[in-house]
Parts: sequence; C-alpha cells; structure tokens
Amino acid sequence: MIYPGTYVINKKNTEWGIGQVQTIVKNKVTVNFENAGKLVINTEVIKLDIINLSEKT
Repeated sequence: MIYPGTYVINKKNTEWGIGQVQTIVKNKVTVNFENAGKLVINTEVIKLDIINLSEKT
C-alpha cells in the first residue's frame, strides 16, 4: 500500500528517478520525483513500484 512519504519508481519512466509520495486522493497520487519534479499520477493508468531506500545504499 502506498502512503504519503513512501518512495516509489515508475519502471516505464526510469528517467524520472526516485519519487516520494506527497498526497493521495482516490486514484490520484502526487509524487515529487528527483528528475521530473512534482507529478500527479493516475494509478489506474501508471504503475508505481514501492522501493526501500535502505536496500539501494
């Protein structure tokens, strides 16, 4: 489950980088990506994968 503060990536748009979930309203998730800035994602269309930053270091 995705919550505010969760770190995510989109495997189809890896150039966006790692994002942190800011807000969630129904199926709309606002994510602040390191390379793409703040994007509103429709989770019915775009899949977000949760990542654990401690595993990446």
